[in-house]
Amino acid sequence: MNAVTLTHSELLQLKRWNTPSVFNGWEQISKHDRRTCFNLEETKDFMPHMGVMVGYAVTVVCEPSNPDHQTANPNAQVEYREYIASIPGPKIVVVQDLDKPYAYGSYWGEVGANLHRSLGCIGTITDGAIRDLDEMNNAGFKSIASKMCIGHAYSWPVRWNCEVEVFGTKINPGQLIHADKHGFLVIPEEDQGGLLEATRFMDKNECDTVIPSGRNTAGIEMNALLHGMKEAGNQFGAAAQAQFGRRGEW
Repeated sequence: MNAVTLTHSELLQLKRWNTPSVFNGWEQISKHDRRTCFNLEETKDFMPHMGVMVGYAVTVVCEPSNPDHQTANPNAQVEYREYIASIPGPKIVVVQDLDKPYAYGSYWGEVGANLHRSLGCIGTITDGAIRDLDEMNNAGFKSIASKMCIGHAYSWPVRWNCEVEVFGTKINPGQLIHADKHGFLVIPEEDQGGLLEATRFMDKNECDTVIPSGRNTAGIEMNALLHGMKEAGNQFGAAAQAQFGRRGEW
């Protein structure tokens, strides 16, 4: 697992912005393409009232349709929980379901949510299903998933502490994740240090320039309004350029 580079205070501050806002900051400091590092397929946040989830990935693969995994490694649950317990939190459990796009059973439910919460996990991102939605809410375990289902079938850890792929995006253990109802952003390790300040700057930049140009419009003639929008975009880009060497979205 990669070394955690952000303090608990910094993680709490990152929770004050939604994931698109964090993306706006991240793209200014990252060498990665702005078309990468986030979910390429649609996610569903089953606990949007819980707000933003920020933590470090712990990973597991499951295949609920296949009963052979339980007999092949009957001790997998114990070994998997020992892995989860050995990693410092806050942790987000990223689950790749090999049955995708079908949902023969859920890796998650009331029991799993409570057990993982006690091991320092704050929620999950899974391209499989969840169940016991009310009970998972009661456990305070945020869930971003593809769907809900009724049963658990032969849900069992197949492998863990490995690279997984969920919603079209590869995630490795230890990677920082910022997630909410919009989806999730996987922050490369080298981008973690400057992420909070970049997010703060770009959010203020929008509030100082392009957002007011579309709000303070009462009584302004149309040509003047369009000119103001253009100038605001130029101011936004100039501020971003001066700070990061890139103009940003506008």
